[in-house]
Amino acid sequence: MGTGVFVVSAVSDNYSQVDKLWSVMPAVYAWVIYAEGGKTPRQLVMASLITVWGGYSWKFWEGEEDYRWVHVRKIPFVGSKVGWFLFNLIFISFYQAYLIMGFTLPMILTVSKVQTELGVVDSSAIILIASLIVFETMADEQQQAFQNEKYRIINAKEPMHEPFKTGFITSGLFAYCRHPNYLCEQAIWASLYLFSIAATGKVINWTLTGALLLILLFQGSGIFTEIISAQKYPKYKEYQAKVPMFIPRLF
Repeated sequence: MGTGVFVVSAVSDNYSQVDKLWSVMPAVYAWVIYAEGGKTPRQLVMASLITVWGGYSWKFWEGEEDYRWVHVRKIPFVGSKVGWFLFNLIFISFYQAYLIMGFTLPMILTVSKVQTELGVVDSSAIILIASLIVFETMADEQQQAFQNEKYRIINAKEPMHEPFKTGFITSGLFAYCRHPNYLCEQAIWASLYLFSIAATGKVINWTLTGALLLILLFQGSGIFTEIISAQKYPKYKEYQAKVPMFIPRLF
């Protein structure tokens, strides 16, 4: 998959090709494991949840290149021809392709001759993931509605007013943390890991690596996104001071 992503991105000069697969490939991997791994109830539940998540995630992707790549190209060496070639090959294409496979890997541990029945841990994972999908969808819809209205006002050449004058959304779920959609996505894949605990009876197993690497990716991309936002919007630093990045303040 990484090779295909690299070739298409280089030919099309659009370096967000992996984004097209981010919502699709986890479901493909999940159903392949289901078909070849015994077709157990646990696998069916996991594959179904992953597919639902993928469907909602795909809904909000419009095919545009990630705006952050323009800013990444400004980094010394990375923006050079050789630097960008290597960055696209190693990080954008291959690393993310393997990462997508990696955070789906807890399903592998459900493939066993000895199968356990669905239990409390499975039920907890189902409730968590279903709830997180709802919240991630809500966050995406709130952000999309805000941006659509902001650009409608700009294109209509109407006087800009609050909250759109600020430039970024601070209401709804974004009043509790600055990236609720990022938070939910990280938590969804961390929750999927619970199924591997239920299947093996072991709290720690090697498939945790995928979720941990995903969380690290979101930490880095979140920080980079915030640097761009703080440069673009004068009031963003005030927002940063008041609202947590990922983990909401409950009290």
